[in-house]
Amino acid sequence: MDSRAAKQGGGTGVSPAALERARDVIRAETEAVRRLEGRIGESFERALELLLACRGRVVVTGMGKSGVVARKLAATLASTGTPAVFLHPSDSAHGDAGAVLRGDLVLAVSKSGETDELFPLLSALKRLSLPVIALVGDPGSTLARHADVVLDASVEREACPMDLAPTASTAAAMALGDALAVALLQERGLGPEDFAHLHPGGALGKRLLLRVSDVMVPLAEAGQVEEGSTMREAVMEMSSKRGIVAVLDGDGRVRGVVTNGDLMRLMRTERDVFEVPVARVMSRDPKLCATTDLAATAVSRMETFGIISMPVLSPETGVLAGMVHLHDCMRAGVV
Repeated sequence: MDSRAAKQGGGTGVSPAALERARDVIRAETEAVRRLEGRIGESFERALELLLACRGRVVVTGMGKSGVVARKLAATLASTGTPAVFLHPSDSAHGDAGAVLRGDLVLAVSKSGETDELFPLLSALKRLSLPVIALVGDPGSTLARHADVVLDASVEREACPMDLAPTASTAAAMALGDALAVALLQERGLGPEDFAHLHPGGALGKRLLLRVSDVMVPLAEAGQVEEGSTMREAVMEMSSKRGIVAVLDGDGRVRGVVTNGDLMRLMRTERDVFEVPVARVMSRDPKLCATTDLAATAVSRMETFGIISMPVLSPETGVLAGMVHLHDCMRAGVV
């Protein structure tokens, strides 16, 4: 079997040079993105100011691979609180430019800055006095000279061995666009709830919208005993209430919890576990959450402390309101 057949037959003929080339691609793209950090300065700040001042939409445009980056950037901006649309330069020449209005802003992505299809669009948009931000691989290009702000996404080399196929340059442009979107999110002060309303569907929406009150076991079904109880009463509650019992004082406030693990440890040292006071066994510093907490926050807390359930308190009164279990959060799609 010749080497060509071996390569086609099962991958056993892949050369070490191909694997080293793959590693070189990672190195080249990592270096291209790393160099961007030093360019976050005055021009980037000016771009942020223009974007924050924009009262219309951000019109993101680009051709070829830069167009793919531009389309993704428009989606990222829109999903992080900045209204944005992608406009294909070729389509704009056949009527789509009519969707652009005064008050909009143009963000043009181009590796060379000499993309012919961009210039008729930019000329038309300039007549509307729209500000133009150029995210460009050549800061001295025609596009850069006609932009109000230039973001330098240049790279020393592409990861392609012929230095032709856009690889490192698209990685750099993508990263610089993401930096813009996230910096804008920060400046706009968007919180988890704002982000949730921009992502109402799917797992992300569930993680951000569901509260502990949506997934918890209600008070009537939550294991609970009074502080003066014995382990007999606690065990009876645990057997029917999913393995955890909140120990309450006379005002309904949580003073501790008893779990199956506590019971197992007690059985190793005590012959008659049922008459042992609960107060002697309970954990006195239980992990707690509130009904108004995000369910995702409760999950994170349980994962951090290696537990599978927590008492839930009413934020108004501080008394027990229910119990949240990791498995219920999983079923609800929070995890």
